[in-house]
Amino acid sequence: MTVSTKSACTSLALMFALLMGYATARAQSSSRAKRPSENPQATSQQNAAFDRAVKLGDDARTAGRLDEAVESYSNALHIRPKWPDGWWYLGAIFYEKDLYVQARDAFRNLIALDPNRGPVWGMLGLCEFQTRDYEHAVTSLQRGRALGFDGNKELESVVRYHTGLLYIRFEYFEIAYEILTEFVKLGNNSPKIAEAFGLIMLRMPFLPNEVPADKREEVLLAGDAGINMAARRTDEARKAFETLVSRYPNDANVHYSYGVFQLSQDADLALSELKKTLELEPAHQPAMVQMAFEYLKREQFNDALPLAERAVQLSPKMYPARNVLGRVLLGLGQTDRAVKELEEGVRLAPSSPEMHFALARAYTRAGRKQDADRERETFKKLQEKFSEERDAAKSGLPAGADTTKPNPE
Repeated sequence: MTVSTKSACTSLALMFALLMGYATARAQSSSRAKRPSENPQATSQQNAAFDRAVKLGDDARTAGRLDEAVESYSNALHIRPKWPDGWWYLGAIFYEKDLYVQARDAFRNLIALDPNRGPVWGMLGLCEFQTRDYEHAVTSLQRGRALGFDGNKELESVVRYHTGLLYIRFEYFEIAYEILTEFVKLGNNSPKIAEAFGLIMLRMPFLPNEVPADKREEVLLAGDAGINMAARRTDEARKAFETLVSRYPNDANVHYSYGVFQLSQDADLALSELKKTLELEPAHQPAMVQMAFEYLKREQFNDALPLAERAVQLSPKMYPARNVLGRVLLGLGQTDRAVKELEEGVRLAPSSPEMHFALARAYTRAGRKQDADRERETFKKLQEKFSEERDAAKSGLPAGADTTKPNPE
């Protein structure tokens, strides 16, 4: 099954940006007027042939004769294979023609020459998405997001959307929620965004075109609730969740999402919904973790302990479960066990400030002052980094994604 993204990214504005933007961003650093240093032995005949092929390619591209442009640019690259603009033009044209394997290879060649350009990584990720190489795609797309897109808002939006879809497919729903919330902040509540939020709320690890027909209405209704939740429109979100629960009372994830929403509104109601989740799906690990955290907050350690222990058994590599179990054990005075669980949590998520903070508290309780000081210092550095990334994101500068789970790669 081919996953189409063309509806999102074949506007004339985007294609113009793809075909022209890379060379502009590089300020024509590989200008044909300057003979490339990597080929000092090039003869005047080769230089003339290269210039002629590039001109033919430029003329054909400008006139929309893409097949001719591909032939001419390929001839130019045969003469001068380290010409970055040529690989960019080929990749963009192949992508426009739905030739994703060829486009992917062109962008990979370009990355080998110029590995620090966000737009190139973004386009490579989109090609890998189209060829269903999803694990490489999410890595490439996130690399592009971290490097930035040189002001190309359309490419940035397309990459953000597909990054969110892939995290949904990999069942990293919390990361997908954070990524797609960026659309809501920009006022984008389009049906495709609502659909993606619906998949998150229902914890369905599907791409949009994989959603079963009998689930589409539920997904869209859940998406309405999710978008309002992300936008912090509390009343609208509550109404949407209430409608969702009334129509689909036997879906465990409906109760789970409603419970998560209510945690900051009505914690007692949230616990009730999370309990319903476990009644419908006894092995629902995220519900166990949420309940354990709520009981921890209330210092009901004995209520939290079996939930946290079971959550770790079900998903031993999920660090939030290790976090809550370690903190519950600390509350019960089981310091040695707490340290062990929190050390494992730090190993699983070394970039999580919360894990280092919790481990510092456990070390302090255990009388391990030097270890506690080290963890507090790590926590401080990670918090500072997080603040810098948050401020950079607000100012529109590239910043790394803030994740609540380890990356799937």
